[in-house]
Amino acid sequence: MPGRILIVEDSATNRLILKTRLAQSYYDVIEAENGEQALDLAKSGNPDLILLDVMMPGIDGFQTCRLLKADSTTLHIPVVMLTALDKQSDKVMGLEAGADDFLSKPFEEVALMSRVASLTRMKMMVDEIALRGEAGSGVSPADMLEISRATTFPDSSVLVVNDDNDGARDMRRVIERDIRCRVEVAESEDDARAAIDFLSIDAIILGESMQGADPLRLGATIRARPETRQSATLLVIAGNDLELATKALELGFNDYIAGPVDLVELTARLRSQLRRKHYSDQLRENMRTTMVQAVTDSLTGTYNRRYANSHLTSLIEKCREKDTGLAVMMLDLDRFKRINDTYGHAAGDAVLKEFARRLQVNVRSMDLVARMGGEEFMVVMPDVTQDLGIEIAERIRAQTADPTFVIDDAGTSIDVTVSIGYAVLRENEFPTDLLKRADDALYDSKNGGRNRVTLSVKAA
Repeated sequence: MPGRILIVEDSATNRLILKTRLAQSYYDVIEAENGEQALDLAKSGNPDLILLDVMMPGIDGFQTCRLLKADSTTLHIPVVMLTALDKQSDKVMGLEAGADDFLSKPFEEVALMSRVASLTRMKMMVDEIALRGEAGSGVSPADMLEISRATTFPDSSVLVVNDDNDGARDMRRVIERDIRCRVEVAESEDDARAAIDFLSIDAIILGESMQGADPLRLGATIRARPETRQSATLLVIAGNDLELATKALELGFNDYIAGPVDLVELTARLRSQLRRKHYSDQLRENMRTTMVQAVTDSLTGTYNRRYANSHLTSLIEKCREKDTGLAVMMLDLDRFKRINDTYGHAAGDAVLKEFARRLQVNVRSMDLVARMGGEEFMVVMPDVTQDLGIEIAERIRAQTADPTFVIDDAGTSIDVTVSIGYAVLRENEFPTDLLKRADDALYDSKNGGRNRVTLSVKAA
C-alpha cells in the first residue's frame, strides 16, 4: 500500500530524518524546502500525502495549505502539518486551513506513521473511485472547490455516541450552531446500532464514555455495514492513548481527537471529514452514472447493443444450466424513415422513447430490453415457453398499434406499428445463430405486410 509522500521542510536535517523513517516503510519520498516548491511538486509529483512544516521562510505552512486546498488539482491531497507550535489555537488554525491533521514536535513516531498509513490509504481509495468514473462527466473543478470551501452542511447528519449527558449536549449544541447539520445522540452501543439502522448518517463521533461498550468494535461494525461503510468516523481517546488511536486508524476510523475534547478542534475536524465525505460521495455517484451510461441507450433508457450482445451469452448459459427455455425477439418500427422525413427527427425521437416505454411495460421484469440501433430493438426472454413468448410478442404488437403516438406539445398524433421476429433457443445453438434466426423472422414479418409477429421455423 505505501505511496508517495511529499515532505515540505526548510531544515535539511529534519527532511533527512523523516525521509529515512518513511523509506523504512517503503514509501517513495519527494522533498521541498519551502512553500513555493511544495505547490509546484504537489501538482507535478502526484503525492499521496503532504507532510508540511509550518514555520518556513516565504510562504508559511498555513498559507501553503490554504493555497493547496484552493486549487482543484491538489485539494484532494491529504495534508499533515508538523510544527513546534503547540498552542490549541495553532492546531485549530491548521485544521481550518484545510489540514487533515496537526502534529506538534516532538511527535510520537507511532502517531505520525499511523496517520501516514491511514491518510494515504484513503487518498488511494478516492483516486481509484475517480479513475473509474473518469470516462464520465466527472466531478467538475467548480464542484470540488465548492465542497472544499463549505463551512456548513445543512443536509448532513451526525451521530454522537456518548453517555456523558453534559458532554454530548455540548457537542450537539456546538455542531448544530457551527456546522448547521442535524445531530442525533446515542448513549449506548445498542442505541447507536438502532440509530444507524434507521437513519442516514454522514459522520459518527464515538465518545470515550459509552456505557460499557467497546468503541473499536462499534467502529468495526460501522465499517462492515454497507449502509454506513462510507460514513466518516471520529474517535475520542482518553488523554494520549496512542495505542488505541493506532488501532482505530488501522480499523478504518477516519480521525481521532484526544480528550478532554476541545469543541473548536472537534468542529474543525468534523468539518474536514464532512468535506471529504461529500467529495467522495460525488465521485461515487459519478462512477455509478458512468457505469449506467456505458450500458444504456441515452435516448430510450433501454440497454444498448454492446451490453445486450455480451449479456445474451451469459443468459443462455444460465438457462442451459437450469434446463429452461430462452427466446429472442427482434423488433423494428414500420416505415420509421417516413416519420422522420414527414414530421422531423424530434418527432422520431418522441416515437422511439414512447415505443421503448410501451415495450418495457409489456414484457416481464426478468426480460432484457435493448435498442440495437436506429428503430430496431431486441428483447431477450429467459425461462419462457414458446407459447408465452408469442403471447407477449402479440401484446407488444397490439399495444404499439393502439393507441396512437403523440409527437409534439400540440397533441399531434400518428399511427405507428411494429414488425417482430421471434426465435426460441435450440439445443447447442450459438448466440449468433439464434439472433440470425430472429432477424430472418423479422425480415419475414416485414415482407409479409408488416405489423405482425413471425415465429422462426427455419430448420437447424
